Amino acid sequence: MFSYCTDPASLSGLTWLSCYLTTGKHMGIYWSVGTVLLLLAITAPVALLFGYGGASAARSQIAPVRWFGKTYMAVVRGVPDIAFFLFFVIALDQGIEYLRQKVLCPDWTEPVRQGNDFVVCQQAKMPLGNAAQWVHETYGFGLAVLTFSIVFGAFAANVMFGAMRAVPRGQLETAEAYGMTRRQVTRRVLVPQMWVYALPGLSNLWMVLIKATPLLFLLGVEDIVYWARELGSTKTPNFTDYPHSDWRMWYFGALLVFYLALTKVSEVVLSRVMARLTRGQATAGGEAQRKAAG
Repeated sequence: MFSYCTDPASLSGLTWLSCYLTTGKHMGIYWSVGTVLLLLAITAPVALLFGYGGASAARSQIAPVRWFGKTYMAVVRGVPDIAFFLFFVIALDQGIEYLRQKVLCPDWTEPVRQGNDFVVCQQAKMPLGNAAQWVHETYGFGLAVLTFSIVFGAFAANVMFGAMRAVPRGQLETAEAYGMTRRQVTRRVLVPQMWVYALPGLSNLWMVLIKATPLLFLLGVEDIVYWARELGSTKTPNFTDYPHSDWRMWYFGALLVFYLALTKVSEVVLSRVMARLTRGQATAGGEAQRKAAG
């Protein structure tokens, strides 16, 4: 904070506002923007891995693997996101602590379920109670990435499964006729052409992922929506050096601009990726490029 901000009561106008926007609490909302962007940067590729794995499993010639892939897509897509976030994080956290207790506290005799409480030994806590704050925040963020990846991976798996089936069967049979193995056909023919058909659906999924980031508060992560609500609510002189009325409309208006800008940048990038993928392909996008070039 600037040195002249030590006496807020003597400030006015833009000087007061500049001091207000650089308080320690405001650093929280600035850091939370980075948290959201980092979540998107990590979750997107991890969700694609889950999606590709689920789609490949659903196409497997091994029945149990095929059933697993289709069940993963059906179950996760069929459960509301908010319900899955509330259930999965709690179940995963308690599952980790239960396994840690079996290893670290083998002599523990009390039941872990005591009414509505889940009780384990202190050594099994995840993270430990005396762990640094950054450990708790990293653990919560890791759970958030895993949860988002599993949920959106199921949707990505459904998109990729349909895209794989959209690749003309004749091209796959031609590759097989040239002596390629099933793995070579998948790697050299199926996957490169699959992206052309999958990208429109994955683009929509990316937009949904952006809009789903406010659900971070369900996972214990202080996101930008949390800070907008916290900082924008009415502040009195008894609790802050910078009292103000209800400013939530302005804070949420700033969030509106942030998300619109993020989606606009995403649209531009995705349209260029689509143009690159369809170049030379026997698709509507590829035909349009050939006609434009001619």
